[in-house]
Amino acid sequence: MNARSERVGEKKAGMNQEKLIYYKGLLEGKLRALLDEAEKAVNGMGRERSEDFPDPTDRASLESDRNFQLRIKDRERKLIQKIKEALDRVEDGTFGTCEACGKPISEKRLMARPMTTQCIDCKTEDEQKERLEKLRGTKDAPKFPS
Repeated sequence: MNARSERVGEKKAGMNQEKLIYYKGLLEGKLRALLDEAEKAVNGMGRERSEDFPDPTDRASLESDRNFQLRIKDRERKLIQKIKEALDRVEDGTFGTCEACGKPISEKRLMARPMTTQCIDCKTEDEQKERLEKLRGTKDAPKFPS
């Protein structure tokens, strides 16, 4: 069997075209919504200036709110990148396949989180390993040069 026929076989084993179109539309809608929100946030942040609040408590509250918004926007920026990567997987035919074990990701999981790269079993295993590392203190331990 040559490489071309192997790819065709993989495509048949993967998700059907109708479902891929559905997930692509879902991802593009989420991406559009996040980009619209990001644009609104950027336009809104410049309007309020700290000089508009003579009371130090009001100014501190504004700064706290702004920092909170920036953290949320940073998380959204990361989500935008994940959505773009998922759209790339739709295009290259690997969408819906677990990157860890190679098995199909369940429809329920894809509906809940269409940008996911792992099936529920592999993700659960990764999270358990991460929890154990945190408990042992090995996850965030400083690494000193040897």
